[in-house]
Amino acid sequence: MTGQADIDFGQRLTEIADRVTVALDQLIPPAQGPEADLMRAMRHAALANGKRMRPFYIIETGALFESPDKTLLRTAAALECVHTYSLVHDDLPCMDDDDFRRGQPTVHRAFNEATAVLAGDALLTLAFKILASSETHPDPIIRLRLIERLADASGACGMVGGQMIDMLEHNAPRDLNTITRMQRLKTGALIYYSVEAAGIIGGANEAERNALHGFAHDLGLAYQIADDILDVDGDETLVGKPLRTDAGAGKANFVTLLGVDQARERVRILADQARTHLSIFGTRAGVLLQSVDFVLDRPR
Repeated sequence: MTGQADIDFGQRLTEIADRVTVALDQLIPPAQGPEADLMRAMRHAALANGKRMRPFYIIETGALFESPDKTLLRTAAALECVHTYSLVHDDLPCMDDDDFRRGQPTVHRAFNEATAVLAGDALLTLAFKILASSETHPDPIIRLRLIERLADASGACGMVGGQMIDMLEHNAPRDLNTITRMQRLKTGALIYYSVEAAGIIGGANEAERNALHGFAHDLGLAYQIADDILDVDGDETLVGKPLRTDAGAGKANFVTLLGVDQARERVRILADQARTHLSIFGTRAGVLLQSVDFVLDRPR
């Protein structure tokens, strides 16, 4: 295996993002027939520029086990379909009511609200179709485990549950424990799935699974706190979406509860812990280690 310490992280992130975009372009149905606007809306959301961090973690974690590239790429594309659907629905007027995402108008702005709802629904169901296909993995037991775990990560006990807590913002008191739980579900569940899925595909042993769990647990929370910091001092032209939205909506987050300085210190501690979890993999985890630095230094 190539020495991972010599790999340019930014270049690797871009390469994986491009490969996932090409895969999504091939997997999302072409825009044709009377339902063409639905496919156009799906493509508008899924093929837009994005960091593709969750697919990145599937592919790079899978590299630790030298897993089949096609399996990793299709699983990564399925996960990106779920993530994109969540963004489409989060942006709706009944949720966050945002006008821009990934540097372009949100789906309900580019099309209409009903089309955005259906595009999100279609992306979600496409994800499970991709994972169910024998093209993803020849072993049906592996495919079933990937499907089951993605359902858990994206449903009521995962991402959707976290979004529900977020929606209760104006009806319930907000403390650090509640915010932490919300983000572990809303953001962290899919990040955890990205490394868990790679472990399932690669046949990780118990010690390796525990290490990946700890890594994803700490990284996911660090990522969200960094996102809250970005919402305060980021540059919208670099981030590609509206900022200062939580403050404008009166929402509590890690920054409003801890302050910027303490929030940055919390990110640093979590990042150090995430790196420690990867020590079991030695030099093979070089790119994953670089990804922790990326979370600390996200474009502002």
